[in-house]
Amino acid sequence: MSTAQTTHEAHTGYNLRRDWSASATMAGFIAVVISYSGPLLVVLEAARAGGLDERQTASWVWAMSIGSGVCCAIMSWVSRQPVMIAWSIPGAALLITSLGNYEFSDAVGAYVVAAVVSLVLGVTGLFGKLLAAVPKPITAGVLAGVLLPFAMRVAPAVAENPAPAGALVIGYLVGRRFAPRYAVFLALGLGVLVAWAAGSVTPVDLHLGLTTPVLTWPTFSLDAVVGISVPLVIVTAAGQNAPGLAMMNTAGYPPNDRALLGISAVASAVFAPWGSHALNLAAVTAGIATSPEAHPDHRRRYVAGLSSGLFYILFGLFAGSIVTLFSAIPAGMISALCGVALLNALQSAMFDSMHPGDHQPAVIEAALITLAVTASGIEPFGLVSAFWGILVGVIAYAILRRRPARSPRSVPAR
Repeated sequence: MSTAQTTHEAHTGYNLRRDWSASATMAGFIAVVISYSGPLLVVLEAARAGGLDERQTASWVWAMSIGSGVCCAIMSWVSRQPVMIAWSIPGAALLITSLGNYEFSDAVGAYVVAAVVSLVLGVTGLFGKLLAAVPKPITAGVLAGVLLPFAMRVAPAVAENPAPAGALVIGYLVGRRFAPRYAVFLALGLGVLVAWAAGSVTPVDLHLGLTTPVLTWPTFSLDAVVGISVPLVIVTAAGQNAPGLAMMNTAGYPPNDRALLGISAVASAVFAPWGSHALNLAAVTAGIATSPEAHPDHRRRYVAGLSSGLFYILFGLFAGSIVTLFSAIPAGMISALCGVALLNALQSAMFDSMHPGDHQPAVIEAALITLAVTASGIEPFGLVSAFWGILVGVIAYAILRRRPARSPRSVPAR
């Protein structure tokens, strides 16, 4: 090791060889597994609805996986924070109903336009300033509203798949009692073991092979920009970037919003010609990477973000094979895994939403309203519930809070 490298590590206090841990690596792996289960199914449905063939679909998965992985690895290493970048889930949901209305090259052009707009909002700090103006309990309420539905899916998953999902929950509870850092890993292992023993694992014809991405040169159509770019920017900003920044703040990692939003927007533009619709800060999987289960020392949790980036890249190289492999895992077990893995993040968000801090007590009621609207899942005008949660919460607090009483005028002495 060179003298310069030794001096740098002594100055920063970070050493990857020392900071690496199995728990943080497993947290990164679990985060990627969750991204490849439910969120990936939304993308596959959008591809089907848009009439994409198998090669185009595999290219889409390849592009968003490699893009997410590169961003996670680079930003986690540079910032020494567990930065989680992933594809836009509400954006993919939006494309289920809109992608088939346009030529795919026009849709790719719309992705590029959306990325450029997001880049401007990010690097100028405008998005960060708008988010900073919202009281912390309200942003925590949005985050809690995003996470709560995942926790609420655990009980139905156990009821529908009592053997694998129930074993997974038991494994998590036992792990939390005796080995908190490995609770999610133990839950996954026990769940898969019971599912295999019970014959719940669906046999698949798996052939490993590298995915060949398909390049689509973007074309630009005003209709596609209006129908895809504008709503894609809004739902990604409100439904992913805002909760993602809130998650990092809640976990004790003050984010550099300009750098994080900027790099994800640049990656969105770079990987758009291969089918990636939008990359952004992740909120759900960030709750896993930033949790104490990843590592008790918050300074060493960046390894979870770095590991997730490497797993994204590895999975992306074999995107077609990985999609086939994940189809073998019972859906109920994945739902239960996601729910228990996010309990700690949900607890922190609920705590912050119920503590006013420097704000008036009325902000707690506004935060509760925010949570309820966000968790409802409503999508008027195609805008995700997180957007409406923030909007309604801010309006509610503006109405509920009292103006500070004016100090009485001093009476002149006679």
